[in-house]
This record gives sequence, structure tokens and C-alpha cells, in this order.
Amino acid sequence: MPSHGLRLLHRHATGVYLIPDRSVVVRVSRASDRSRLHTAVQVARWLADHGIAVTEPLALDQPLVDNDQAATFWTYYPQYGRPTPPAHYLGTLLRRIHALGDPPLPLPRYQPLADLAHTLKASTCLSDDDRVWLLDRRNHLLSVYEQLDLHLGEGVIHGDAYPGNTLWDGDTVRLGDWDECAIGPRELDLANTVHGGRRFGRSSEAIQAFLTAYGQNILTWPGLHTLLDLRDLHTLGAYIRRADAGDQTAAAHLTHRLSTLRSGDATASWLLD
Repeated sequence: MPSHGLRLLHRHATGVYLIPDRSVVVRVSRASDRSRLHTAVQVARWLADHGIAVTEPLALDQPLVDNDQAATFWTYYPQYGRPTPPAHYLGTLLRRIHALGDPPLPLPRYQPLADLAHTLKASTCLSDDDRVWLLDRRNHLLSVYEQLDLHLGEGVIHGDAYPGNTLWDGDTVRLGDWDECAIGPRELDLANTVHGGRRFGRSSEAIQAFLTAYGQNILTWPGLHTLLDLRDLHTLGAYIRRADAGDQTAAAHLTHRLSTLRSGDATASWLLD
């Protein structure tokens, strides 16, 4: 694939680039993530074979690894300025995915906040006080998580399912970003969209439409708040790594999120101008 002409589409936990003349999206991650990326490609192919609308990887051996980076290659779905698909499309997709049987390849068990401890300990932008507080908070939430009374069973989960990972393809909505797919409690895939109401202004009507399309209402489930608190911490990892690399915008977001977390404000908006 040529390096010239690449256009950056998005950079957060992963760098996402477009090769315009080939309508190919390149997702660039750390080489240490190669196993996870291979799984993401295989799961996406399996789901596509079952008629699930997912972003589809190119037909080549993936990922490609070069030094400290690994890349996967995907079909490009131009959005033409359209807004993010409504949440109910995601609810329908998750209902179909969660109804499938076991995939034809082994998947890792979902481990909440698995990378966060290393990120916190390695960070150069965090104060020692913030680092200790976040590590303690992580450990507490994981302890509570292990005791949750789960009702929806376990199976294949996306792991980072929220409307921001869906794309239009004509009138079809596709679910992408399969890097965190795993075996785990299905409630995890529902909590992230609810979390959008806590921190990012998603309306109660959109959340209810999402849950109705899925076919389960977890809003009164006592364990929901623990999953929302875990999601709060999950979102910090990429901002910490970006702030460590000198990204001032990421540092501003990180400072704001840490301030609200440490003050105990569970409903403060995380939208910044």
C-alpha cells in the first residue's frame, strides 16, 4: 500500500487513514496488538458471513506488521457529512450478534480495564496523586464487577459498542472497530450507549429506542452503575497516552474528566467546546 496520499480520518486509540484512490481504510495500531487485530479481522469476516452488517476487512492476510506498528485494511464507507446513525440501529445489530452461537475461533475473555494499570504506571503526564487515585479506583471497580449479578448471559461481545462505531453504507448501518471483541457478559455492550447519556448528551429517548431495538431494558438493573463507572475509566486510556505524547487537546479533556471523577460527579458532561 502506498504511503503517499494517505489522509488521516481519525486518531485516538488507533490511527485511522484513508487511501483515497483505492477506497481503503488503514487502521494503524501497536505491533504488540497483532494478535488482537488478527482476531478482529477474523470475527468481522465471520459476522459478515452470517449476514451481519459489519465493516468488512480486505481479503488479504492481516494484520501487516512493520517494526513497532501493525495495520489492518478495511472497506471504506464514505459518510458524506451524514450524522452518526441513530442508536436504535446499534441495538438491532447487537441483538443479532448476541444471538449467534460460538465463533469458529477462540476469543479472549473480556478483561475490563486490562491495559489501564500499565498506562497509568507508565504515564509521564499524570501527577503521582492522580495516578494512585486512578489505580485505587480501578481496583475497587474490578472487585465490584466480579460480584455483579448478571442476567443476559455470556457470548461474543463487541467490547466497545456505541453509536460512534457505526457507519452508514447507503441505507444500511454497519458496526465497525472490532479491536476489543471478546467473550463476556452481554450487558457490557449495552452499557456503553447508556453511558452516552451520562457524559455526552445522548437523550433518554435515544437510549430507550436503543434498548427497545435490542429487546432488554437494563436501566433498572443494579449493576448498571458499576459498568458506567468502568466505562468512565476505560475512556481515559487513550487520552493519557495522547497527553503523554504532547497532545494538548487530549490533555485538556483528561484534566476535565479527572476533575469530575475525583469530585464524585457522576453526571457531569464531558463534552468540551
